[in-house]
Amino acid sequence: MKKLLHFTADYLRHTDIVLIVFCLAASGISVAALAAMARSGYVDTSGLPYKTALVQLAASGAGVCVAMLLSKLDYHTMAKLWKIHAPLCVALVVLTFFIGITVGEADDKAWISLPLGLSFQPAEVLKISFVITFAFHLSVVKEEINSLRNVLLLGAHAALPVLLVHLQGDDGTAMVFAFIFLSMIFVAGLSWRYLLGAAAALAAAAPLVWIYVMNEDQRQRIEMIVTGNLDPSGIGYQQWHGLLSIGSGQLLGTGLFGGEHRYVPAMRNDFIFAFLGEAMGFVGCLIVILLLLGICSRILWTSHLAQDDLGRYICIGIFAMIAFQSILNIGMCLSMLPVIGVTLPFFSAGGTSAAALYLGIGVVLSVYMHSRRHLFMD
Repeated sequence: MKKLLHFTADYLRHTDIVLIVFCLAASGISVAALAAMARSGYVDTSGLPYKTALVQLAASGAGVCVAMLLSKLDYHTMAKLWKIHAPLCVALVVLTFFIGITVGEADDKAWISLPLGLSFQPAEVLKISFVITFAFHLSVVKEEINSLRNVLLLGAHAALPVLLVHLQGDDGTAMVFAFIFLSMIFVAGLSWRYLLGAAAALAAAAPLVWIYVMNEDQRQRIEMIVTGNLDPSGIGYQQWHGLLSIGSGQLLGTGLFGGEHRYVPAMRNDFIFAFLGEAMGFVGCLIVILLLLGICSRILWTSHLAQDDLGRYICIGIFAMIAFQSILNIGMCLSMLPVIGVTLPFFSAGGTSAAALYLGIGVVLSVYMHSRRHLFMD
């Protein structure tokens, strides 16, 4: 016990305790919200009371423990192990094309069934592996990043997960991968001529994507946001009721366990922000946003402390993932962006998502604990 206490005290002295507290607070609110939904009868518990909340609690708890252990491992070692974790994560995503299942309200077979009625979403873990491997790739070609050969290789590196996840039918996650890629190459110093060229190519391809790539449902969701007509009886049913939930919460909300809650499709994952808005009001929404801002700001601060480009790129990748998902999700709930199936980091239900997020936090903490500042302190 004495050794455990000494280890814990020593760990807390060297780690970013503020980042950990922000993450734990977000996870705590998530578990409480999911328990409140179960009490209201809105979450399928499959015969086990509060199953979703318990899974979220277990996944977050396990994630915290793994993050602590991972943070003690030098992130350079994680990067050098890319030949193990990257192919494994890609193989698991490919496996979903053969044995994948759907979960909840999702219509894409992006999960693998596990015993005890649980499931695993490989794309969530692939995000963390991609951040590490792409950061390593960038650090290797840093001095010649603007050569055409390296630009093409970097593009191919990012195209693999984007295309795999798109073929799964999960375009929201594909967009997250793309944003991680863009954020990391921008910070790495990619020439503006490539960025502007890519923007021009995307603009030129937009009409073709609209006609031949997007389905009718996706086009209707975008048109609904552009025109402002939410169509509460049709395609806009989910967002309309999400807005009503947020509005009915007013300043302090109806209470997590004390009030009645409006049903919103996917309220335990994609639209949990709407549920929190109703249960905790404007103050609750503000707390959620401030926690996410706090997490993102601490990750950016760690990128500033990083002792080398590899650590800096890793932090930027994890920051981009959390920030972009947060913006997309809250934008969806406020009917400012179309529904694309992106969860709210640390808050939405999903054991794989929660555990993978803490894996990412563990890598960031590794960068923090091996930064110039802490190497000097040691």
